[in-house]
Amino acid sequence: MSRLIVRLGLALIFVVFGLLSYYGNTAENPITGETQRVQLSPQAEIALGQQGKREAIQQFGGLHRDGALQSYIDRVGQRIVQQSIAGTTPYPFEFHVLGDAKTVNAFALPGGQVFITTAMLAKLEDESQLAGILGHEAAHVVARHGSEQLARQNLGALLVQAIGVAASDGEDGGRQAAMIAQSINQLVNLNYSREDELESDRLGLDFMVEAGYDPNGIVELMAILNSVGNGGRPPEFLSTHPNPKNRIRNLEALIAEKFPQGVPPELTQGKNAIDRRGNLR
Repeated sequence: MSRLIVRLGLALIFVVFGLLSYYGNTAENPITGETQRVQLSPQAEIALGQQGKREAIQQFGGLHRDGALQSYIDRVGQRIVQQSIAGTTPYPFEFHVLGDAKTVNAFALPGGQVFITTAMLAKLEDESQLAGILGHEAAHVVARHGSEQLARQNLGALLVQAIGVAASDGEDGGRQAAMIAQSINQLVNLNYSREDELESDRLGLDFMVEAGYDPNGIVELMAILNSVGNGGRPPEFLSTHPNPKNRIRNLEALIAEKFPQGVPPELTQGKNAIDRRGNLR
């Protein structure tokens, strides 16, 4: 009985510490105006992104070997950042082309590391679609969605330890309980939330417009990705970025609200610079 009380007491300490740490660390985001629960400073996010860059590159087939393609993607990405409010943030954005020719995906790490696979590039029809996807990923960075997820995961990890302690009748039993709970925690926190995606759609659309691109590019891209998934496994991008219901309709509504008289003709779709294998023409 005394051992049970000790275990429950330790579990309670883990729970209280986790809740205090999660709810006690807040910061106002200067881009979105939201008060967020984050435990990393922007400088720590940058360091984390640099650490994760090598693993991401290794996981997706290394960097694309074509230096000209890398330079082109970085040029479009930097145009989006420097000509939008994203350029006022402390994040040193870097844009990378991954060599994976099968996985249709793009993603960002906290701190400004943005990645797009060769397979995703092969789906694009013009530069505005590229600007749309890079703007969307840059929006995840400045909105600090990754840091919010990490804070939730850290809370979950402490609660996992509490479960392991409370459920333990011995060392092995506690470890097994913790492993199960940890697996659940990872699954729950795997993807961005619907709210994160809608916010990144809105911010990313603003970024691409401020950089001079036709916002219809992101609508066209989402239609292309949806058509790729019809009748089969959806693109990885739609798995790691939950596809909110009526997403295309929401984007179209944002464009109509921003441009009630129609999209200005000076906003460009840009050239079709990438071929169907994801290489620079």
